[in-house]
Amino acid sequence: MTTTAAFDYEACVLACARGERFALRALYEREARWLLGVAMRIVHDRELAEDVLHDAFIQVWQHAGTYRPELGSARGWLYTIVRHRALKLARSPQRLQPTDPQELAALSDAQQTASASADERGLDADILERCLQRLDEMRRACVMHAFVDGYTHEQIAQRLSTPLGTVKSWIRRSLASLKECMA
Repeated sequence: MTTTAAFDYEACVLACARGERFALRALYEREARWLLGVAMRIVHDRELAEDVLHDAFIQVWQHAGTYRPELGSARGWLYTIVRHRALKLARSPQRLQPTDPQELAALSDAQQTASASADERGLDADILERCLQRLDEMRRACVMHAFVDGYTHEQIAQRLSTPLGTVKSWIRRSLASLKECMA
């Protein structure tokens, strides 16, 4: 069984930058189901979430050359793209502009053959859940609101009646703890 550590997200993103379609397919098959979940939690509509995911993978394909490993993980970069597109859509009264059909070529095969292994992803989800449970309840809530619900730091502070600086610190420290726990 392949684990997240064995899957080389960075190599796939860099291969996308070189125009290697297999890499985009591998990323899609590995993460689409989870990225769709992120988008759904933010836009609250499956069709819109699918649009977000589609446009995000087009963006990955077209802008993979802008990924910088020194700034963060490739997997995090993918999730950031989806999250930002979903937030943009959720905050906008208009839907995202449809993508040119010619741009779909890079994804068409991947969309037809997408099948992430539940066993592989289940292990990742179990590890993440275990690590999240180690966090203090308020810190866990901040992380979940920020990265699952798509709230801004200001919205989280208001929702939890907590100072903004405290929320930012909790999120930063919690992410460091999660990274250490999952390593």
